[in-house]
Amino acid sequence: MQQLPLQLQPKESCTFKSFFSGSNQLAVDILRDIFNDNGEQQVFLWSAEGLGKSHLLQAACQLASSQKMTASYLPLDQMPGVTTDILQGSECLDLIAIDGLDAVLGNDEWELALFSLINQARESMVRLVFAAEKPPAELMINLPDLRSRLSWGPVLQLKSLSDDEKRSALQRRAANRGLELPDNVAAYLLQHYPRDLFLLYQNMDKLDQASLVQQRRLTIPFVKEVLVAGS
Repeated sequence: MQQLPLQLQPKESCTFKSFFSGSNQLAVDILRDIFNDNGEQQVFLWSAEGLGKSHLLQAACQLASSQKMTASYLPLDQMPGVTTDILQGSECLDLIAIDGLDAVLGNDEWELALFSLINQARESMVRLVFAAEKPPAELMINLPDLRSRLSWGPVLQLKSLSDDEKRSALQRRAANRGLELPDNVAAYLLQHYPRDLFLLYQNMDKLDQASLVQQRRLTIPFVKEVLVAGS
């Protein structure tokens, strides 16, 4: 199996425990059970950007690793120029998680390779998890049989968290880092900065680092100071 560059390995912080599921608990449960005897062999996640698809795919890979299984995380949208050779040897793995599927669709060579991958995975009992911004029925796919193959398992839409859920997610992320994020500071972050959860988490990480260096609590003036300086 071709080795992935270090920066494309699953992030250690992307686990099921660190994922705030909100109304997406079904997707979390299905992925957590993927290695059980009655678990799904193939799962397709779709949503707009920033709702947690990449986190969940990496969490599935972390789960495989914790159970002494082999897994490969392939974020195709972050791998410009990647060829289908990256899929060689896939039948020897326990899990293949393909993120950013949209990036290679419309390419005949990639579509045939993905079609073959799904067929081989079914025979070899390899688990597959796909992620894209649209469900299979709405993706720009030239090969009709690939569209049907992508729908062989559950097709699940990840839904955006409510503001209350985002606040709770930020507070739990802060607590995991030994920080207290007061309600008024969390509300300020939601009101004055991008509400995309991925970007909110990025801001939370900046605040965590600055708080550690400066030994300061999370207050609105401190948030303004750190995030304005970093913008």
